[in-house]
Amino acid sequence: MTKSTPEPLKLDCPTCGNKVLWTDDFPYRPFCSERCKMIDLGEWASENHKIPGEPVDINDEDLER
Repeated sequence: MTKSTPEPLKLDCPTCGNKVLWTDDFPYRPFCSERCKMIDLGEWASENHKIPGEPVDINDEDLER
């Protein structure tokens, strides 16, 4: 009996949409390149990407824990 190697996961780069295989050939996965990874990081840093929810107010009481 021969064990078959499962096919790697195929997905689209979140930045540009290029196909990415979940293998060592794509070290920046889920991105296709370092460029796409850095574009995404810049979007988060400039607050163009946000996780929905209520704003959190940090006060002195929270910092004492």
